[in-house]
Amino acid sequence: MKIIRLECWQEKFKLKDPYTIAYEEIDTAQNVFLKIDTDNRLSGWGCAAPDLEVTGETGQTVMKAFQDIIEPYLKGKAPFTYSLILEELRVLLKNQPSALTMVDMALFDLVGKKTGEPIYRLLGGYRRSIPTSITIGILPVAETLLRAEEFIGQGFFILKIKGGNSVEEDVERILKVRELVGNSVEIRFDANQGYTVENAVHFIDRTKLAKLELLEQPTDKDKTDLLKQVIERVSIPVMADESLLSLKDVFHLTSNDATDMINIKLMKTGGIAEAMRINAVAMAAKVETMVGCMDESAMGIAAGLHFALARPNIHYADLDGHFDIEDDPFAALVKCEKGILYPLEKPGFGWFEK
Repeated sequence: MKIIRLECWQEKFKLKDPYTIAYEEIDTAQNVFLKIDTDNRLSGWGCAAPDLEVTGETGQTVMKAFQDIIEPYLKGKAPFTYSLILEELRVLLKNQPSALTMVDMALFDLVGKKTGEPIYRLLGGYRRSIPTSITIGILPVAETLLRAEEFIGQGFFILKIKGGNSVEEDVERILKVRELVGNSVEIRFDANQGYTVENAVHFIDRTKLAKLELLEQPTDKDKTDLLKQVIERVSIPVMADESLLSLKDVFHLTSNDATDMINIKLMKTGGIAEAMRINAVAMAAKVETMVGCMDESAMGIAAGLHFALARPNIHYADLDGHFDIEDDPFAALVKCEKGILYPLEKPGFGWFEK
């Protein structure tokens, strides 16, 4: 099986419910899609979700990477040599992780289709479904409660609340949400780097009655010593997200006891192949893993889901980035029933042109 043709295009999706996090307001999602055709009539599909703040990329830079590097490099290559391909492209696509991710996805998709197996089974098939959290951005208390009530009514039982702009407002929102939803719903809190160490400690002290499941990236991503200080002073698990982009990062974080948990996002790490390595380091360090996402089409979410289902160390998922995307052509790739995600039981990631 050889690659004979490639196609790449951008889509800018509107979000049904724009949201705010500690450092920006978001109302659209830029995705770039890749299709790889082979000489045996199989096609592999991939997706990039570039984000200038997180991955350092834009839709334009991903398209340029495709034209200048990806397309000329991949023509004539054999998808089953994906390990070699991805190692060489990692050098050529330095600091362009979502561009590398869409290639990684498309290659895995082709391997799955050729073998007739869903990707999560090819990777190990540890489980067949996983619950996901659903995110509430930074909103006034009343609107936060309305959104929480709406999500619980839809069957979700894990809420992820964004904050980081005002500790006191965050405390009030968390306590009010807990009062509303009772004790059967898990609540996670993500400060998106918005806190100092003292802010984080104060926030956790004030929200003890809410029994938060975890605190995600409270402090500056580039100062991992601050994460370690928070861990030493709070009573709940602290998760690294923005601080984790690479294999080197997870080694640094875990070897220095600077995190209790990690959030792996394929768009940050360069795809499934590298995410498997990162998770292996976390597993060796006895650090639990969550698989997260950007604002991604269900095609990107499907890749994260298949990865999450494959490994025993992955206990958490925050794969909700596709729910708000309007007119997602790949929406059918992921099934959600009462807050639990299921893959399509089809070869690869399950997308076949009609």
